[in-house]
Amino acid sequence: MDAMRDDTFKKITGLMYQTIGLSFADSKKPLVSSRLSTRVQRLGMSGYEDYLALIASDDNGGEFQMAVDLLTTNETYFFREPAHFDILSDELCRLKGHPLSVWSAASSFGDEAYSVAMVMADLHTQGRIGAEWSVLGTDISDRVLCSASEAIFPEDRLREVSAERLRRYCLRGEAESAGLVQISPKLTSRVRFGQLNLCQPIESLGPFDVIFLRNVLIYFDPPTKREVVDRVLTQLRPGGLLFLGTAEGRVPCETPLQLVAPGAFRKVAS
Repeated sequence: MDAMRDDTFKKITGLMYQTIGLSFADSKKPLVSSRLSTRVQRLGMSGYEDYLALIASDDNGGEFQMAVDLLTTNETYFFREPAHFDILSDELCRLKGHPLSVWSAASSFGDEAYSVAMVMADLHTQGRIGAEWSVLGTDISDRVLCSASEAIFPEDRLREVSAERLRRYCLRGEAESAGLVQISPKLTSRVRFGQLNLCQPIESLGPFDVIFLRNVLIYFDPPTKREVVDRVLTQLRPGGLLFLGTAEGRVPCETPLQLVAPGAFRKVAS
């Protein structure tokens, strides 16, 4: 198969930007090419131009969503950036007087949402928060949301989970399921998932006490980042916490925020 042409790359990434706000710099051409190449070949197409024509058509049979999945799915694992979960625990204990809700706004396969649920379940067991708590995970990808709802993970993705939490909240696979871990119903009953495009208006989901918006802003250009952050913050209670990826720094937005720790911000109460 021929290499991806520059004009084809521009058209594919332009379609992604116009449709769902994803932005890819010219330097990302090798990434876009490599992630789509196997799919193009699997469909028996002669090149990227044919694939572009398919995903740009109204009758694409869900292939546009498949392209989105391929271009946005990154490695994820439980308790990524563990310092954030320590801050989360302290914050939830401070708010224990009312039902608690946390939103994982770019939840991917659910690793982050179930990590949050483990923290909340521990705090409830310890009597540090009440019995009314829940976690919402959203993503733009149907495929990752279906996987998240199944709650079955390769055990390597739980490498940062303590032995005690593994015992309490996970079931290890045996025989043909060896190497897999299933999350216990005591957590899955508290976590729900739904599809959401962060670049579109958000209906009332919250308010939430804490929102995780980590490792997704890298896909947006600066104006879109600002819009996404402000849009998400409409769902956060005044005084609530927003978590971004620590490497993402502070994103300019209209909503006043106070730095708590690297990647952690408090929404300033008006």
